[in-house]
Amino acid sequence: MRNTIQRRLILNAVKELNVHATAEQVYQHVVEQHPAISKATVYRNLSQMAEAGELLNIGNLYGQTHYDHNCHAHHHFICERCKRIVDVEVDFSAVLAQVQSIAGVDVSNIAMSGICSHCKT
Repeated sequence: MRNTIQRRLILNAVKELNVHATAEQVYQHVVEQHPAISKATVYRNLSQMAEAGELLNIGNLYGQTHYDHNCHAHHHFICERCKRIVDVEVDFSAVLAQVQSIAGVDVSNIAMSGICSHCKT
């Protein structure tokens, strides 16, 4: 895959935003610096970068796909109130193995939800 200026801008935007950004958030960040970039270019490149393993597509949450620049194996917590997504760096290998044996599926990550400490106060 070519390393175009658009790809570098998009990857930098995901890293700079550092919030498990949606495609729309990435587009808004990139277009501030380069108004000529199209929304289709940003969305297409995000998808291609996730397929290539340069970004992690953490799935469709609350109607929008979110991307993570942190591509190593880890899990996520999603606040049900503020919708913030937080990396969870905990070893759940025993849980994953149990789910795989029960359900017969290959599980690679866990997404947990609840109310974050900020929203509880």
